[in-house]
Amino acid sequence: MRIYLAEAIGTFALIFIGVGVMQNTDNLLTIALAHGLTIAVMVSAVGSISGGHLNPAVTFGAWVGGKISTAEAGKYWVAQLLGATLAGVLVTILFGKGVVILGTPGLSAKTTYLRAIAIEAVTTFFLVFVVYGTGIDRRGPKIGGLAIGLTVTIGILVAYPFTGGALNPARAFGPALASGDLLFNGWSYFGNHLVYWFGPLLGGALAGLIYGRYLLKD
Repeated sequence: MRIYLAEAIGTFALIFIGVGVMQNTDNLLTIALAHGLTIAVMVSAVGSISGGHLNPAVTFGAWVGGKISTAEAGKYWVAQLLGATLAGVLVTILFGKGVVILGTPGLSAKTTYLRAIAIEAVTTFFLVFVVYGTGIDRRGPKIGGLAIGLTVTIGILVAYPFTGGALNPARAFGPALASGDLLFNGWSYFGNHLVYWFGPLLGGALAGLIYGRYLLKD
């Protein structure tokens, strides 16, 4: 149980800070750093307990790479999505629904559905690849929290103008569910939301295959 509690708390922190920061800034660098620094801190805090996934795509990549069982992966997902949703609810209570809606990743008018999936897939691939290299691979440098946080920051800087830079299904799911948009805004909204599942899970799976099944030698 402590593993899943750690995942829920870490994901809660990411969503609370990542969405909450939107109340007082629209500066891209500030938003990216808020996410990256939170990930760096929370991965460092809970990494020794749960591995510090805090992201269903990271868990999926670990599963594809054979580092976690199906049952464990499912429990990780439940914990992550619950933490993300609770954070979205708390942000709604403290800062208002408008902040949650503003902090929910959305597709830009200048991008297409397939381009958005590709952007989320590529940026999440790099993220999960770094998780493997600095967190899972015992030969790697012990800088997992810092490296992963920097990768999230860079990924958001690239992806934000097109997709809102989720790199994490929970980052989109929690706020969207808490605001009610995921349930009540119709199929078009839900269809766009699937970008934040298809893209990150595809990127995570590719990283799991390449690093977990080929580059990682136990």
